[in-house]
Amino acid sequence: MLTYNARIALKSMRRNPWMSTLIIGVIALGITISTSFIAIYHLLSRHPLPSKRDTLHYVRMDSWDPLHPYPGDKPTPPPQMTYQDVRRLMQSDIPVRQTVGYESRLYVYPDPKVSRPFRASTRMAMSDFFEIFEVPFQYGGPWGREADEKLEQVVVLDQATNDRLFGGRDSVGESIRIEDREFRVVGVMARWRPAPRVFDLTHDVFQPPENIFIPFNLLEAMEVFSQGNMDSWGTPSGDGYRAFLNGEAAWLQFWVELATPEKKQAYADYLHAYTLEQKKAGRFQRPIDNRLSTVSELSDEWGIVPPQARALAWISFLFLAVCSLNLMGLLLAKFLARASEVGVRRALGANRLAVFLQHIVECEVVGLAGGVVGLLLSVLVLALFSRAFPNLPAFKLDTTMVAASVVLSLIAGLIAGLYPAWRICRIPPAAHLKLQ
Repeated sequence: MLTYNARIALKSMRRNPWMSTLIIGVIALGITISTSFIAIYHLLSRHPLPSKRDTLHYVRMDSWDPLHPYPGDKPTPPPQMTYQDVRRLMQSDIPVRQTVGYESRLYVYPDPKVSRPFRASTRMAMSDFFEIFEVPFQYGGPWGREADEKLEQVVVLDQATNDRLFGGRDSVGESIRIEDREFRVVGVMARWRPAPRVFDLTHDVFQPPENIFIPFNLLEAMEVFSQGNMDSWGTPSGDGYRAFLNGEAAWLQFWVELATPEKKQAYADYLHAYTLEQKKAGRFQRPIDNRLSTVSELSDEWGIVPPQARALAWISFLFLAVCSLNLMGLLLAKFLARASEVGVRRALGANRLAVFLQHIVECEVVGLAGGVVGLLLSVLVLALFSRAFPNLPAFKLDTTMVAASVVLSLIAGLIAGLYPAWRICRIPPAAHLKLQ
């Protein structure tokens, strides 16, 4: 029966090509707008590491000024950690993996025949960073934990930097000069553009990852300062880089991977015990506020997803609803134009339900046709949007959004066709039989 109704629907569309084109075009417009903006919101709001939704946690502790709370609308600890606290906390063996990191900029001095010196965005990180954040590699891989401990001068490059320095070839084992030191390349990342930039949500969350990654433990020997956000309330007791590290500046992002809820509770207890220890030493004089936040919790707290994206997604839903409601008039006119044909079918024994279903199927066929056109136009719109905003990650449709677009087109066809189909099935056949 469904096949029969679909065949009738296709014949009806061919009988009135201009009307059918107009109806399909209106649905396609609604699907294009709704799919495009929902896809943008979907990309910006989806979890970048779904396999670690419940195990990856961001650590914060309130080491702020005892006389004044950290600035903000609500009581909250600083968004980052101090160096002295991170050093102590990393001695724990409770996390499966852990990493501390920050953004800097260092000068790279390539072979003069290849390129002039340039300043590259740099991330100081631990070896666990690459596994925690599931970094893909084109060549080689991350350095091991022994490189962290032995202060080995190793480096991981992104694809663009490897192309610039080594013409895109496998550069594992090659040497490059960074600042005044020689570093050995151990890995080259494949294209990697997490959205948002999950490993550092403190600023510019949609910018690309850094160009080069070097072991965090080299920061003292190289005296590498942060180029990211930094908060501080106290004055260092002394001069120089060592005094800065021992001060109360909060400038480090600290992530831990806790495999089970029991491990999370154990680590929370560890943080509490550390806080009490620091209170006895004269620090952490504010009320205890230690937090282990998942990526989702941190995203909600800090408002990572732009509110404009959410608003546009809702507006696109309303636009599709308006398109569907406007189609009611067109479909009603189209259906009533063949009222005499329906009257004959009713007289020959077709009941109201059969007539109703026939016209609903026609509406859904039209909706699917509009959905296909809308999907193709959505791909074009998202490509144009990505080109207009190169700093954002590339927007494209995934299987979830394709499925959502199909469902939306069916819903749009149903909304537009319910009333016209009901009206046509309620027409008494007697008046039309006299005309025949």
